Parts: sequence; C-alpha cells; structure tokens
Amino acid sequence: MPAVKFDKSKLPSRHTTVGPTSAAHRAMLYAMGLTEQEIAAPLVGVVTTWNEAAPCNITLSRQAQAVKKGVKAGGGTPREFTTITVTDGIAMGHQGMKSSLVSREVIADSTELTVRGHCYDALVGLAGCDKSLPGLMMAMVRLNVPSIFIYGGTILPGKFQGKDVTIVDVFEGVGKHAAKKMSDDELKLLEQSALPTGGSCGGQYTANTMACVSEALGLALPGSAGTPAPYESRDRYCEQAGEQIMNLIKSNLRPRDIVTRKALENAAIVVAATGGSTNAGLHLPAIANECGIDFDLDDVCAIFRKTPYIADLMPGGKYTAADLYGVGGIPIVMKELLDAGYLHGDCITVTGKTITQNLKNVKFPENQKVIYRAKNALSKTGGVVGLKGNLAPDGAIVKVAGMKNLKFSGPARVFEREEDALTAVLTQKVKLGDVIVIRYEGPKGGPGMREMLSTTSAIYGQGWGDKVALITDGRFSGGTRGFCIGHVGPEAAVGGPIGLLKNGDIIDIDAEKGTLDVRLSKAELEKRRKAWKPRTHDYQSGTIWKYAQTVGPASKGAVTQPGAHAETHVYADI
Repeated sequence: MPAVKFDKSKLPSRHTTVGPTSAAHRAMLYAMGLTEQEIAAPLVGVVTTWNEAAPCNITLSRQAQAVKKGVKAGGGTPREFTTITVTDGIAMGHQGMKSSLVSREVIADSTELTVRGHCYDALVGLAGCDKSLPGLMMAMVRLNVPSIFIYGGTILPGKFQGKDVTIVDVFEGVGKHAAKKMSDDELKLLEQSALPTGGSCGGQYTANTMACVSEALGLALPGSAGTPAPYESRDRYCEQAGEQIMNLIKSNLRPRDIVTRKALENAAIVVAATGGSTNAGLHLPAIANECGIDFDLDDVCAIFRKTPYIADLMPGGKYTAADLYGVGGIPIVMKELLDAGYLHGDCITVTGKTITQNLKNVKFPENQKVIYRAKNALSKTGGVVGLKGNLAPDGAIVKVAGMKNLKFSGPARVFEREEDALTAVLTQKVKLGDVIVIRYEGPKGGPGMREMLSTTSAIYGQGWGDKVALITDGRFSGGTRGFCIGHVGPEAAVGGPIGLLKNGDIIDIDAEKGTLDVRLSKAELEKRRKAWKPRTHDYQSGTIWKYAQTVGPASKGAVTQPGAHAETHVYADI
C-alpha cells in the first residue's frame, strides 16, 4: 500500500478509528483482518446491488473487486456492502411491480444508514437495474461524501429470426402470441434467446437512460456507462473509479458541488436527445430534492421540448445500447450536444475537470447511423415530451421517439387496475380507437406507481400501437412504445381528474401542443368531484403501506422525505 497520509481530523471515520474511545470499533475491524495501516486510512464504502434476482445485477460483484483494487492502490481501505434491488423485468405485470419504485427509496435509505452507521468517508456505488441507479445517486447527494457512480453495463442483444432482440421483444411476443401471430414454439425460442448474457435491459430503457444521466450529471467517469456488462474491460473503469475516489477525498470534491441545476439540465437534455425513459421525469426531480434544488416535471419537460432527438435507439428506434457503445457511447452524444450549444460545458465532474475538458478530444464518428448530428436530428423535439390540460393539471409525460402520429382522440375505456386492462387487451375486448385509462396506480393509490410494460407490449404485439392510446397515473417502462401517457397528476387516489372519468368520455391527446384534455365542462368535473369517494387499497401494513403514507406527487419525483430543504446537517460534515 502506498505511504499516502490522509488527515482524518475532518473525515467521518475519525469517529470509529481514531483515539482511545475508538478501541472497540478498531477491534471489530481487526477481527476482519485489517491492519493498523488500513484502519488509519480513509474508509471507502463500495456498495453494489449485486444479487441473483436478474441478469442486471449478476456482474456487479466482480466489478466491485476491481473498485476495491483501485481504492487500495490510491491509499484507501474499501469496505464492500450490498443493498437490495427489485428487478422490473420479473416484477412486471403483477402485484410485484408495486415494490419497484418503493425499492428506490429503500436503496437510498439503506445506503445512507450503512454509511452513517459505519462512518465511511467516501462512496463508490455500482448498480444495474432501473431503480438502483437513481437510488444510489440519491444516496450520494444526500450524504455528500466524495462519491463516484458506476453502471454495471448493458446486456448484449439476443438473436431471433436474424434480428437483434431485447427483453421488450419478449413482452411484445406475449401480445403476438395472444393474437395468434406467434406460435408456442416461436415464443419459447424467443424467450430462450433474447438475453444471452448478464447486464441490464439492452435498449434505451430506464437502466441505460439513467446510466446516461450518471455521465451527464458528472457523477460517473466519462465513457463508463457504455461498456457492456460481460466485457472485462469494464473492470478498468471500476479500478479507475477506485483510484479517483481517493483523489476526490484529497480535493474534497463532493456530489453537491457536481449536481447543480445546470448539471440536472444537462441530464434532462441527454435523456431527451437519446429518446430515453419517461422514468427520468421521476428520478431527476428526486435527485434534485436530495440537494435542495427545485427541479420538477415541468422543468424536465421544458428541456425536453427544446432538445433535438439524435440517437436512434430502441424502443423508438433501431439500435441497442451495445450499438451505441460501438460508435463511442454517451461521450459522442454529449460532444455533439455540446458543440451544438445545448449542454452546459462548465459543469464540474468527478474527474475534477469540466464537461468541456472531458470531451475535448472526442470526435464525432462518421459512417454510422446510431447518432445523428444535431442539425440533422431525427426530430427537433426530444424523444420525451410533457403534457398538461384539464385531465392532467399537474402534468403527464409521454415518449414520442419513433412515433409518426402525435395526436389521438377517442372514448375512455376505464380500468381500476392494470391486471384488468391487460386481460381486456389479451382477450381483444378493447376496441380500436379507445383510450385505455388505468387509474389508481399512482404513488399513493397503487401504492407504488407500477409500470405498465406488460399491457403496452401486449397492445403493440397485437399491432395496435397506433390504433389505441393509454393513459395512467402509474408509469411506463423505458421499453414502452406507442401512444402511452404516464404520471398523470394529480393521481386518482387524491381526487385527480383521472379518477373522475367514465367510460365513453372523449379524451384528446396532442403531443405537438403538449395537451391532455377530456371533453367535460368545469361544472361537470366539479359535480363528479363532489360525488367522488376515495378507494381503499389492499396494502394496509408493511413497507408498501409505509411508503403510501409519506410519498409525494409524481410531478415532484414521488419522494418520501423533504430532502436538503429541511436538513439541519450534512452527513459528510459530522
């Protein structure tokens, strides 16, 4: 170990490693084989969401060992720990999905408690599945110790009938099978071939979207988000992150120095430019909340409206996350946006340099079709847009990447939960031209704000992608495509207009103007509001009940605590 001296007088670990009163604490560390020199060094938490629940997380333990190697090389002492994940690909389409968004808060909270309880001086976090990425980033900003985020990496695409496929193709295959467009044998072959490696879902779905966010915010090393999970070259980034975290301790560069309003705007710009997941409209406000910055769905959508869509990625486009890596990854997207005047280049990052400095030597690759020049964008408006109107006074969000028709009107077909809507779609009891309404699926009403990928994929798999629309106070997977509007607020459970709809009400959607309305007068809506009664859900105890008591609106990030606005101290300064 290098003979590097760190002044512990202002580091949190002084409370457990320095002086006679810490003798018992040191005894616990000696019991795990640490030396006197290791105990005297800064303690760096290395947190992963490793588990055997899904391929998204399966490579994280390997990558954590590379981080620990880097920490040791930089003169620190790594302390590895894990936290939970709930994997949407398995939780989807049933009651298990109510756990998904709740897990984001548990990940952030449990990471905070581990770091606080053991007085770690810095944090390197590795995550794979959707909610684990924002969960760890939220914890980093909340604790405000020097931190670096590492994405576990995308899965490689599978092959089916000569085409690249991802998990979304399997979900859509269920719809094709229900419509007699795919045989039992074909569906079985698809499910067995779609996911050939470890790693997170392979399109520009939520995990890859939030991986892009980590680079755009400046919390991740440039280029680290792109390398696929199976590639051992990922370990180089992990080792570098371990070494760099020690430099951040020396310089005292902290997450709140990095995650500024400009950085959040950069993140929203990159989401829009890549046709990313609508879930970014939840996670960016939640990260902002941790550092006391007001940055809600309106702010996110305002950026989406003025950002060009330049990366032709699934589900709206043609290419996978591995294809994006093959042409240079997120640095190429960011460099093009920077040169075109969209990004704030002066934002500092975990390298200690600004975005402009990080991207100085990045060159746009010619002779490829994954990323377009901003001047030749796929569309002038980002791949995700916000909507408002008398049906969504607090806003809603829709992914328009790859869509040709941005307007839709039709009669409401109302369902009180996703399962009933999915059954109606699979049994073809929905009429073409309908606007499917799934309500009481918001943060409080679900509880847990489920994603609707099973239903939207069934719609698309049956060939109805442009023939029906769907609106919900729940949310959608990053893999959703078609006219699907989520985050409708206020949610039904608190008396929002979506809870007042009846079958046959005519709904008008205009993603060009950014409007979502129902053809009802104010008087009629008020009459229905007076007659409305709250519904009782089935979660009257346990973690999901606890979540429902504290969660706020989706437009503010569906957070469960007041964040930096109300804090009286910052952990890093204890």
